[in-house]
Amino acid sequence: MPRPVIGVIGNARLLDNRFPAQVVGINNLRALAEVAGALPLVFAACPTVTDIGDLLATVDGVLLTGGRANVHPRRFGLPASQAHEPYDEARDAVALPLIEACVARGVPLFGICRGFQEMNVAFGGSLDPEIRDLPGRLNHRMPRLPNGEIHPDMEVVFAERHEVRLTKGGVFAGLIGRDTIRVNSLHGQGIRDLGGRIVVEGIAEDDTIEAIRVEGAPGFALGVQWHAEHESAANPVNRALVTAFGRAVAEHARAG
Repeated sequence: MPRPVIGVIGNARLLDNRFPAQVVGINNLRALAEVAGALPLVFAACPTVTDIGDLLATVDGVLLTGGRANVHPRRFGLPASQAHEPYDEARDAVALPLIEACVARGVPLFGICRGFQEMNVAFGGSLDPEIRDLPGRLNHRMPRLPNGEIHPDMEVVFAERHEVRLTKGGVFAGLIGRDTIRVNSLHGQGIRDLGGRIVVEGIAEDDTIEAIRVEGAPGFALGVQWHAEHESAANPVNRALVTAFGRAVAEHARAG
C-alpha cells in the first residue's frame, strides 16, 4: 500500500531578493518520511493557490511548521509593529481556516512553533509579540553571537534550553512517558490568552505555554512551541510525538 500523505504548509520567502517562493525546512520533511512513515507533500501558504477543500481531499494529515514570520496581530486584535515583523499574512489566510477544517473533519493536525501559535489564534486566542520582554520570562529566541548574528553551530541553536512540565495523566505525558521534558527554543511570540478550545498540556519553567491540544477534536490535534522536527529519529521526546502523529495519519488514511 502507498504511504499516507501529509500536507506540509510552506512559508513565503524571497530568493535572491527577487524570486517569490514557498519554502519548507528539510527536517520537517525528513521527520515525516523517516519517523512518521508518510509521504510529505508541500502545499502553498497562499489563498489564491491552495484550496482547503481540495487539499483535505488529497492529504491524510497536515503539519503546520515553524516559520520566521509572525502571525499578524490583527488576527487577535492587536496593532502591528515594525519591531515584530516580518509577517506572512498569506499564510495566516490559509492556516487559520485550515486548522478549523482539520479539526471539524477529524484530519490529524500537528502544529510546530508558528503552527502551535496558529492553532491558538484559530480558536480565538491571542499571542504576546515578544516573550522575552515579559517580566520573569526567559529569552526563548534562538541563540545569537555578541554581534547579533545567528549562532553558526546548529547544535547550539537547537540545543535543549529549558524544561517543560507536562500535565500528569494528559495526552502528552501518555505519549512521551514522563511528566517533565527538556526542549529546544527558537521563538519570539507565545500564547497570551487561550483560544476557546485550546487545552494546555505543557508549561515551561517560566510559565510559557509549550504544549496544547484541541478539546473535543475527533482526531489528533496537538501543538508544541518547540521544534519537534529536530532530530526526530534520535530525540526520544520528538520521536514519540512524530511517531504518534504518523500513526494517527495512517489510521485516518485506512478509514478512508
